[in-house]
Amino acid sequence: MFAPARRRCAHSIAKSSAHSTDLLPSFLLPALSRPAASRTFTTTAPCQSKIGSAPLSVPSGVTFRVIAPSTKGRGSRVQAMSTVEIKGPLGELSMEVPHYVNINQDAALGGPTLTIQDSTDAKQKAMWGTTRAYLQNHILGVSEGHSAILRFVGVGFRASVENSATTVESEYPGQKFVNLKVGYSHPVELGIPKGVTASTPQPTRLLLEGPEKEVVMQFAANIKKWRKPEPYKGKGIFVNGETIKLKNKKIK
Repeated sequence: MFAPARRRCAHSIAKSSAHSTDLLPSFLLPALSRPAASRTFTTTAPCQSKIGSAPLSVPSGVTFRVIAPSTKGRGSRVQAMSTVEIKGPLGELSMEVPHYVNINQDAALGGPTLTIQDSTDAKQKAMWGTTRAYLQNHILGVSEGHSAILRFVGVGFRASVENSATTVESEYPGQKFVNLKVGYSHPVELGIPKGVTASTPQPTRLLLEGPEKEVVMQFAANIKKWRKPEPYKGKGIFVNGETIKLKNKKIK
């Protein structure tokens, strides 16, 4: 910001120096004639994540297939996306991959490896690791499955799995419902999403299992919203190893 002013001052000093040498002290002339150097806030190199370049781990019994995109019926401005189909003992999942993400299935690489077209594009670099993480979660889901354990902490707090509900309607045939008793005067009934199984090993424990991690954790979040953990008595619904720091009671 001060560089133009310095150049103008130095230029005027240089023009008038032939007529007078007593305008400024001599120790100020080098500072005014020197161009302003750009400063950086840090000297450390940025640490780039290596998740996107890591090969996918595909266990035995799981098939990983990439379907080429189809341009039929698409506009010229729409980039077609390829589809990845993953089949395993617990089910089948599919996912669309952005057009700038390439999947190399060379056996010498140790597993399917993802690359991007432009390594300088911020969006492509961000989606590189995200796409790889989603694919690895799908592989783990169809082979071992994902789970979430909900703990009900509070007097009378408990959950049960019912075959029918009175307050909500079923969305698909054979749907089961989770019945929550968490301090409300009315029953709280939630339909279990398709592909997710729920069980209650204890009245205060609810186990959710399913091949798709996003669906399992989203359903767990929907259950938690009915009684979020509060910091004074420590009551509420906790997901997995979640804890809360207790506060002192307010004294008036």
